[in-house]
Amino acid sequence: MKVIILGAGVIGVTSAWYLSQLGHDVTVIDRQPEAASETSSTGTGQITPGCAFPWARPGLPLQAMRWLLSPQDSPLRLRKWPDPAMLRWLGLFMNNCSARAYALNAARMHRVAEYSLHCLDALRQETGITFDDRQDGLIRLFRTHKQMEQARRTAPLLSEAGIAHTFMTVEGILEHEPGLAHSAPLLVGGLRLAREQSGSASLFTRRLARMAQAAGVRFLYNTAIQGLDASTDRILCVRTSAGRLSADSYLLALGSYSPNLLRKLNIRLPVYPIKAYSLSLPLTDESHAPLSMVEDISHHVSITRLGRHIRLSGSADLGGYTLKSSPRLRTVMELSFSELFGGGDLAEATSWTGLSPCTPDSTPIIGRADPFSNLWLNTGHGMLGWTMACGAARVVSDQISGLQPEIPALDLSLSRYRPA
Repeated sequence: MKVIILGAGVIGVTSAWYLSQLGHDVTVIDRQPEAASETSSTGTGQITPGCAFPWARPGLPLQAMRWLLSPQDSPLRLRKWPDPAMLRWLGLFMNNCSARAYALNAARMHRVAEYSLHCLDALRQETGITFDDRQDGLIRLFRTHKQMEQARRTAPLLSEAGIAHTFMTVEGILEHEPGLAHSAPLLVGGLRLAREQSGSASLFTRRLARMAQAAGVRFLYNTAIQGLDASTDRILCVRTSAGRLSADSYLLALGSYSPNLLRKLNIRLPVYPIKAYSLSLPLTDESHAPLSMVEDISHHVSITRLGRHIRLSGSADLGGYTLKSSPRLRTVMELSFSELFGGGDLAEATSWTGLSPCTPDSTPIIGRADPFSNLWLNTGHGMLGWTMACGAARVVSDQISGLQPEIPALDLSLSRYRPA
């Protein structure tokens, strides 16, 4: 079967890899000059199934009001007056704040994330691919006893999901992250998720793209995607700056830009961009640097070791497609790193903003895009695109191939948003 994939981020490239391994003739189209040039280029670097829980949860509407009143303490901020698409998204988001919806969505997310970790481990073993990867877990750092107690109250959710976790003393934290020794007086304890992994999504994606190309996948870079031509139930071709291209099946993996392409086909995709921020800085002092991953709960900042660099990731904005940076948030990330570690050159840090495609229920949309029998979706992974990439790609590749996915997948499709 001939398959065209729209998008060469980590989602599109992993999908191309699995489809090619199933014997398909695969072409990937992207407007950028190489793979992983947008959202996949500089994310958190974290592969964290233990963090696969929905944002929409009971009690959030009231908490969101507090965040709006105190945005400097919020992990999510509203950056512009809501447009119609944002209002629709927020309405669906609020509908998912019930206890029943939270349990359902958490189970879906965890299912995909755990399967994805399994697929990534298998891919690493089969191919020998490396990407500054580490398998040393993640530690959430608490600076106050209140934070520690809040974590203890929510720990049963981790247990119910089968996520291994351990509460730690400051001494226990330092055994895993000795670079925190000088900041020990700031800490009261931590929570370790032992199975979490880290690695460069961009390095992984570009190396896997080269492997896929060697296996016969064609990559059309510097090619703008202009639209899809369709009959009543089938996609006929994709219009690009290189002309019209046709295939037997089409897979949409354009992240936050996926709804724009589908709107012309009268498909309303409930995906809205969340803008995320990060800084990458060179490692200068091993003794004051992370060995793996930590989260500074007080500042909502993640700190990840990626080879000879350190990645700082901050909170997110709900504000459309603008990529404007946030000087205030950069200051917060720099402060967090300086207080906790300090073993990197902040003067040489490069900043990045990207758009994460988020669904109202935090679960990716994977499956056929009805009414079109040959149009497939793999988008809406939110901040967990790197965490869910391999599993989501394996699922949709099996579906396109007419195979039964190894995990339940019917409830991951766009049809879950249809009125009951």
